[in-house]
Order: sequence, then C-alpha cells, then structure tokens
Amino acid sequence: MAKIRKSWREKLADDKGLPKVEVITDKMSQRWGTGTVVIPAPREVDEIMRQVPEGKLITINQIRAILAQRHGATIGCPITTGIFAWIAAHAAEEAAAVGEENITPYWRTLKSGGELNEKYPGGVGAQAARLRAEGHTIEPAKGKKPPKVKDFEKVLVEVTPC
Repeated sequence: MAKIRKSWREKLADDKGLPKVEVITDKMSQRWGTGTVVIPAPREVDEIMRQVPEGKLITINQIRAILAQRHGATIGCPITTGIFAWIAAHAAEEAAAVGEENITPYWRTLKSGGELNEKYPGGVGAQAARLRAEGHTIEPAKGKKPPKVKDFEKVLVEVTPC
C-alpha cells in the first residue's frame, strides 16, 4: 500500500512534540558554544513570520533570537528554524493555490546578511519579484552568494516574543 505524502500545511501543523529545550552537548558546542538550544515547533516559526508587515523584513537569525528568548534558551536551533521557515513558505503557497488570501508573507523572511532564500517556492526570482513589489531593491548575486536586499538592515521589523 502506497504511503500518502503529507501536504505542506499538514507538515506545518505537526509539532512532533516540539518545542523543546535541550542542553548543548560536547559535539554541538564546537559549533554553537555552551548553554541550551530551543528546537521550535513549526507553527512557532510560521507565527513569527506572519507578524512581518508589508515593507518590513526579518532574518532567520532574528527568528532564532526570538525563539531563544521565548523559551529561555541560549540559542534557537539554526537547522530546524530554517527547515520550518521553508515548510511555512510552501504551506503558504499551498494555501494560496486553493484561494486563501491571508497567507504567511514568507518572502519577507531573509537569510543572514539579507540574502534571498533559493529554497522558497519559485526560488530567488519569485522572492525578488515579491520584494520589489513591496518597494525593496534587490542587489544581484555575487559569486556563490545569492541576491540580497539592499540596505535590509534599515527595514528589519521589531518582533516581540509572545
């Protein structure tokens, strides 16, 4: 019997026992230092992304900092936060495809350094088009670095932890 794949919205809704805060182990400490790491629930990442209004932007690192503060952890997990932002983006496009209008504005979430995310639906081209439509200027890719939003620091949103 064939296994039915979960939709993006089902993946977003599946918390799998998250969030949880874990002690950073010896192996992880080489990369992340010492303390604790919060592994967020997918819906938490989506909820933060939803708060970003038109004309403003947020970075994955800001989302991680919000999650860490919210859960009293030293850091927010960079791996799961990035994966859950990707799931939120695809869930938003899935919702839009069936006519929903109030979707997560995932295109306003940037990688560190203001870089666009090639893993979002439609790649950097689609994200760039949406950002330009909201008044942002996109700087072209440089070498292996993806395009980025010019002066993104000036329009970063202040998102308070809930």
